[in-house]
Amino acid sequence: MRLANLRNRATVLVDSGAVDVEKLTGGKFGPDLGACFEDWTRFVKHVTPLAETATGEAYDVTDLGCPVPLPRQIFAIGLNYADHARETGMTAPEYPVVFTKFASSLSGPVTTVQLSSDTVDFEAELVVVIGTTARNTPRESAWDHVAGLAVGQDISDREIQTRGGAGAQWSLGKSLPGFSPVGPAVVTIDELSNPNDLAIRAVVGNEVLQESSTRELIFDVPDLVSYLSDNLTLHPGDLIFTGTPAGVGIGRDPKRYLRDGETLVTEIEQLGRLETTFVD
Repeated sequence: MRLANLRNRATVLVDSGAVDVEKLTGGKFGPDLGACFEDWTRFVKHVTPLAETATGEAYDVTDLGCPVPLPRQIFAIGLNYADHARETGMTAPEYPVVFTKFASSLSGPVTTVQLSSDTVDFEAELVVVIGTTARNTPRESAWDHVAGLAVGQDISDREIQTRGGAGAQWSLGKSLPGFSPVGPAVVTIDELSNPNDLAIRAVVGNEVLQESSTRELIFDVPDLVSYLSDNLTLHPGDLIFTGTPAGVGIGRDPKRYLRDGETLVTEIEQLGRLETTFVD
């Protein structure tokens, strides 16, 4: 199943188009997306067979919003690909490097974002969406708590992020308006041939900026769900940005930041793509 946000209504995307969840379920679920995640197990059991035979209607991708518009918590993981750690001059971490992003930065799969400076960087990321409450969850059962996966971008203003030296403002520099696009849908694990090995890349025009696979994650999805749940409670609808591979602008020589008029395309196989246009 692919659960999306179409004009602020819970929507299932099928091959033939978009299916409104409230209409599909006769009012049992929808239109509120948050309610779908709060009762995720029952939602999936009820909606999946209905969606398999439903006929969708045409829709415009520009009408899609963030599929999880109001998460309680947004976690992000730093330095989670060895090649990215090396390009930033740091060693691979012994434990996940955890910070947060603020919900006001969330945006949909096709958006325009205002550049906050001339040091705005890109970070293609796999995003995990929690489906059921997780606390002290062993790695072996971590996937059972995942609603699905989505494409994400951890857009970063490096000047803001690095203010204060040792007290760097990671969360602030990565949470400006529109700096956390997610989408186009939350894709359930049964839709994926191998959720542990998904090609990921970011491009501007013909310029490939990042290209890797999620199999290169230092701490994979089960690791992260288990580690986070050992320290706090993960709630339905929470998001985990899992980290980015090498190729980010700050790690290049010369550095390569996003510019006025550029459209950044972020793709993860079987999950879809984001298109983020930047303006001064």
